[in-house]
Amino acid sequence: MKEIILLKQGEMVLKGLNRRAFEEKLMGNAKRRLKKYGSFKVYTRQSTTYIEPQDEFCDFEGAWEAMGKLFGVAGLCRARACAKDKDAILECVKEYLGDQLAMARSFKVETKRADKTFPMTSIQLSQYVGGELHDAYPHLIADMHHPQFTVHVEVRDFDAFVHANPTEGAGGLPIGVGGRALSLLSGGIDSPVASWMIAKRGVIVDMIHFYSYPYTSPEAKEKVLDLARLLVPYTGKTCVHVVPFTKIQEELRRSCPENLFTILMRRFMMRIACRVAEKNGIQALVTGESVGQVASQTLEAMACTNAVCTVPVLRPVVGMDKEEIVRISRKIGTFETSILPYEDCCTVFTPKHPRTKPKVEELVEAEQNLDIDAMAEEAVAGIERVLLDF
Repeated sequence: MKEIILLKQGEMVLKGLNRRAFEEKLMGNAKRRLKKYGSFKVYTRQSTTYIEPQDEFCDFEGAWEAMGKLFGVAGLCRARACAKDKDAILECVKEYLGDQLAMARSFKVETKRADKTFPMTSIQLSQYVGGELHDAYPHLIADMHHPQFTVHVEVRDFDAFVHANPTEGAGGLPIGVGGRALSLLSGGIDSPVASWMIAKRGVIVDMIHFYSYPYTSPEAKEKVLDLARLLVPYTGKTCVHVVPFTKIQEELRRSCPENLFTILMRRFMMRIACRVAEKNGIQALVTGESVGQVASQTLEAMACTNAVCTVPVLRPVVGMDKEEIVRISRKIGTFETSILPYEDCCTVFTPKHPRTKPKVEELVEAEQNLDIDAMAEEAVAGIERVLLDF
């Protein structure tokens, strides 16, 4: 019988009466990601979602890779279906997992019997299959505690399934169950990781990038869009709002104290991001700030940027050190792009001695001669929107 993919649920199983809504969202997300790989049947039974190719033209390898980036999946495995008969199960194990068993030194069989009408208990079926495999592969040692290879048998309501150890999934919750957020995406390491982390909680993530041409190059903008494209297999389709920020930065340099430039710039970014969020029905902002990492990321500085926000600000990496953030960026494939040597607007006109503990009152005083609303609205009016999909 044909090979299929089994998606195992994680924390979704704890959702009680809402669980079916989470499962429906997961299946919808899976179907959208699978479209370009061919015709697949997607359905959920007993805490498992089945991905079943409908013809020989399906790109199974592409589908497998896509499902590995699907939030809401704790683990996934390639499996072979067979009849619910002990001998059919044994033959399926030999045929499907024989090469791996031949290379292993020790093994065990684990059985889950969701169909309680099956005439053998889980232990009985494991003992039968394990005993026959031991005879067929005499080099194998049965090890119930630390086996090199585990044969998994699942007896479900309509078929039995055989597979090896599940591969770790993306985890989290299905995209779309947690509302919508707008992530401030720079060209650095931290903000793509923050975007990925909040998407993992089921939040739809759109992105906003501040672009200061000619101080930042077209290549720098394209780098940020490349980062967004790398996130799309996890986050799903997204809109990147590219904000022209040059005039605001030049006005701040002319009119405001140099040591406050960075935090004043951040306050304008937050004002603009809030306007974009409100116009698009977005409930929160996301930043890649980590306490103490740079001058604008002290608690005092964060309080000053929060003071101008009209929607909540989420900071998923706020308590992480750089090594932890880098580790995740490597895992999700954004690190190599993040370290490409292109400038971003946060490095433009950087003061020699930025204030690390600014006060709201002095920032308000520095801004009093600026037409804040007009400056922010002009930037919003000039936004370029880039839609990205799978």
